[in-house]
Amino acid sequence: MRAAVCVRAGGPEVLEIRELAMPAVREGWSLVRVMAAGLNRSELRTRQGHSPGVSFPRVLGIECVGVIADPAGTALPAGTTVAAVMGEMGRAFDGGYAEYALLPDALLMPVTTTLPWEVLAALPETYLTAQGALDALGLQSGDRLLIRGGTSSVGLAAASIAHAHGVEIAATTRRPEKAAALAAAGADHVLLDGSGSLRTPWPDGPSHVLELVGARTVVDSLRLVRRGGTVCVAGSLSGWQVPDFEPIAMIPSGTRLTAFHSDDLKGAAGAAVLQRIVRNVEAGVYRPNIDAVFGLDHIVAAHRHMEDNRATGKVVLLPGDDHKALP
Repeated sequence: MRAAVCVRAGGPEVLEIRELAMPAVREGWSLVRVMAAGLNRSELRTRQGHSPGVSFPRVLGIECVGVIADPAGTALPAGTTVAAVMGEMGRAFDGGYAEYALLPDALLMPVTTTLPWEVLAALPETYLTAQGALDALGLQSGDRLLIRGGTSSVGLAAASIAHAHGVEIAATTRRPEKAAALAAAGADHVLLDGSGSLRTPWPDGPSHVLELVGARTVVDSLRLVRRGGTVCVAGSLSGWQVPDFEPIAMIPSGTRLTAFHSDDLKGAAGAAVLQRIVRNVEAGVYRPNIDAVFGLDHIVAAHRHMEDNRATGKVVLLPGDDHKALP
């Protein structure tokens, strides 16, 4: 089988297309024919060497969609459409940047859908993370939500979900040319988040903040949110750690700081949620927000596209296709 192998830590050029032996099926694991895989910035950081414990060479990819080729005793029969996310995919074992992936049965989420593969692949990690983070915030109709990092794939998904539930949304971007994408996703207000102090359209602040930029802006988000409101950190576009964080000084009294980990909706825990998301995308209630689709032979270009911050939405890989679509 063909796979994109990260041979060492480094730039996009360390991703090499190689012929690998088909994985040997074993008890508790199923062989999945990967039809499409969503690309994620965490894979970019792993490729750069910032994921402790990951050894190379490694087939990256923390999510994929496809069909079961060899079930090896799992309850799901061959030919079942499945999605899989997280659970150390592409880190402790090979992930979705390949024509086939051997995956733990516990990660497999069966899906019934008529969506094209590239659309289905844009949903699992992105929409499950967005849904889980909005649930962690306790968001309700009529609330006011600020999304920081709005043009990330998770940000656009969160805007789509929140808009469908009657939430007033302000979303940030550093690039004015991306404002239209935020409006199309459901944002009522588009804010430029530059080097100056961010201002929201609400005098007393948003009731909730979905923080996707992460380390660089989380303290400012705590300042912006309405007293007694909630900030949920669900992304790390600016890094993993907040320097010199002093909780008592930096978290206003009564304000809540929480987080959402996308591992919480992997496998059986996420299957029903993902199926509901798929139904809403099929009905046109949610937008899939695809930025670009690449074939396996163009994985280096795909990673460079992500690393240069050119993507507005989800970048998708089709391992069995030489297709390439650049914006």
